[in-house]
Amino acid sequence: MQLSRRVLSLKTSSTLAVTNRAKALVRQGIDVIPFAAGEPDFDTPAVVKEAAIGALRAGQTKYMPTAGDPETRQVIAEKLDRENAISGVTAEHVVITTGGKHAIYLVLQALLDRPPAGEAAPEVLLPVPAWVSYDPIARMCGANVVEIPTEARSGFKMTPEQLRGAITARARVLVMNSPSNPCGTMYSPRELKALGAVVADAARTVAPDLVVVTDEIYEKIVYGEAPHFSMGAIPEIAERTVTINGLSKAFAMTGWRVGYLAGSGAWGLELARAAEKLQGQMTTNITSFVYPAIRVALTRCGDDVERMRLAFKRRAELIYGEVSKIPELVCPRPTGAFYVFPDVSAYFGRTTAGGRAARSAQEMAEAILEEARVAVVPGEDFGGCGRDHIRLSFACADEKIIEGMGRLRSFFGTCR
Repeated sequence: MQLSRRVLSLKTSSTLAVTNRAKALVRQGIDVIPFAAGEPDFDTPAVVKEAAIGALRAGQTKYMPTAGDPETRQVIAEKLDRENAISGVTAEHVVITTGGKHAIYLVLQALLDRPPAGEAAPEVLLPVPAWVSYDPIARMCGANVVEIPTEARSGFKMTPEQLRGAITARARVLVMNSPSNPCGTMYSPRELKALGAVVADAARTVAPDLVVVTDEIYEKIVYGEAPHFSMGAIPEIAERTVTINGLSKAFAMTGWRVGYLAGSGAWGLELARAAEKLQGQMTTNITSFVYPAIRVALTRCGDDVERMRLAFKRRAELIYGEVSKIPELVCPRPTGAFYVFPDVSAYFGRTTAGGRAARSAQEMAEAILEEARVAVVPGEDFGGCGRDHIRLSFACADEKIIEGMGRLRSFFGTCR
């Protein structure tokens, strides 16, 4: 039997691979520090759980509208207007999805086509390093991915000049993610407005179908000087911007699998209907008794979100201070999400205490797991300069961070 080329060419998520390997070691009774998974260690707020339990007991267990029930979609639309200053969004513009990743998949499937034979593929512009799933999803949808390189010394942020130089007549989608996974940095409102001006200008000239897909899943986990800002609030590109978000990170609801997408205006409504059509042939609605929990999370859990944000802020300073103690690692200060992304290439080719000569981020991550019992994610799959980096998640307790960073200092200190 033959599997499809689509599946055979698809990479396994490096993040999930490392997480699964670390969990396997833990099941064997081995103490592993979990710096790999992008999953908060906090529990879901109690009022959110009670809302779902109440709906379950009340019998809300049947099929629901594919895009979500009108009441919950309205709460999301109001949230986008109130918190993100995105106007022109109604309940009809919102589609609730099985996690943020599914929202991204639906949007790119709705926007991209495989070209006829002999024609060039549409282009997805992707500032890199970037989350591991953007690239394979775009390629599954028939696009060529155009990487726009960034580096640590600029906070891993693309400039307007870089964006302008990457846009061609085939440009169809610009993917943005601020705050960033894996980089742990974010764009300021001024920087995003400057990029939006480039998109608006390109749409009037070379790329009339260019759409911004902005993944804002970490919007509430910020602790730098700049506040979070949504590109959908930029008037010149509001009706060519799709906002992706969800409840996994800020509300500690990763296992609930709740995401959503929304555009604004007439085009946003057209996109929502297209995504709803796709979802109707895939998953239909999300779990029916989760909808009341979504409404409670978005309207009653501000204090819980702030408590978690302050913990992440403290942990960010803690892990950044510890990383800074390791000679030759290059790492910008984290300002959003819960990651640091140090450049470890200065240690490539050196011999570890266990006799390994790691020559890549992948080999370095394997050596760190086997010798230091710390799970980190190698940076190759994030693209661009990620090949020289490893990602450390600090979505774990302070004592885990202290212990894990102590192990890493020892590991790198014995490399010769």
